[in-house]
Amino acid sequence: MTNGKKTEQVYRWLLAYIDENKFSGNQKLPSENALQRRLSVSRETVRAAFDRLAQDGTVYKVKGSGTYFNRELALSRQMSAEDTPRRIGLILQGQDADANSALIEGVKSVLTDGQADLHVFLTDNKFANERRCLQTVVHQSFSGFIVDGVKASLLNPNLDCYQELYRRRIPVVFYNNYYKNLRYPRVIVNDRQCAGELMDLLIAAGHRHIAGIFVYDNYQSIEKFQGMTEALQQSGLEYQDDYIKWCVSNEAHDDSFVRVIERFLKGIPRCTAVVCCNAIIYRLVRRALERMGRRVPEDCSLVCFDYSGDDWEEAGVTCSVYQGREMGRQVATRLLRMIDRQDCEDKGYSYVMKPRIHLGRTIKTL
Repeated sequence: MTNGKKTEQVYRWLLAYIDENKFSGNQKLPSENALQRRLSVSRETVRAAFDRLAQDGTVYKVKGSGTYFNRELALSRQMSAEDTPRRIGLILQGQDADANSALIEGVKSVLTDGQADLHVFLTDNKFANERRCLQTVVHQSFSGFIVDGVKASLLNPNLDCYQELYRRRIPVVFYNNYYKNLRYPRVIVNDRQCAGELMDLLIAAGHRHIAGIFVYDNYQSIEKFQGMTEALQQSGLEYQDDYIKWCVSNEAHDDSFVRVIERFLKGIPRCTAVVCCNAIIYRLVRRALERMGRRVPEDCSLVCFDYSGDDWEEAGVTCSVYQGREMGRQVATRLLRMIDRQDCEDKGYSYVMKPRIHLGRTIKTL
């Protein structure tokens, strides 16, 4: 590949990165070294691509900090008007990189380059970012959207934007988190069944004092919590309020939450096991236990929902494996069907996936 073509490759990659992040809180571009390694090009090629973006004001440098893109300019520009059969928007929360990557792979396996022009947007799980995204794209020629809802268990202030999409007869398929008062279909995992299976493993191993950490602004997490309480009741065990830690999703994705978890666990000394509502919280719980000098599973057993890394076998975690690729295939297949049939309501398009449980080494038999 000639230097000119390599520069064009990096330039197009950076434009896609800007397009993906323009609705999120991240304006910083990857460093020259990171791009050089990631795209297998020379530093001169990366600098040439940056210079091309800088000429029209798309990016600017901050001494001692890095290179940033101009969000106002990125938002004001129309996206490429390539003549593709379908333009699809994929709106992600963006907080779990492993989960996002797997889902995008699944979507792209169905929406091939010849079939669709896929545009990815990140919301950082914030209402304001979701609104900016929807208000910008609603007037553009999108054929449909795939969406992971923002703080879906709360009253969403952006329902008017989705109602405008519905008025324009633009199909939307939600995955993971959805808004109950919309008529759009969704693809989800049976989280109550999943909770029952994970709890049954703990209870069968002799655990009676089981803690749980959940996020209350996440619809999935609410379903997981309800599944946990149902499993306790069916086993004749008492539900204990002090053994449940609630938090908001943004808090749970902050490293400082490790100290909060540590204080929580110290307040329930009889606890022998913890249910983690996602992979991010699982990793924070592991760190909190390490700080406390407690071993897994010798001193505390753990189970995890939606483990999104590819190393669940190597890590030995007892978990439900996040089926991102399959979920991506399911949502993309259903969206294409809706577009072809000119449907925008849930006429049998919703789908509930069965959980996939991996038996690892994080449960101790008491």
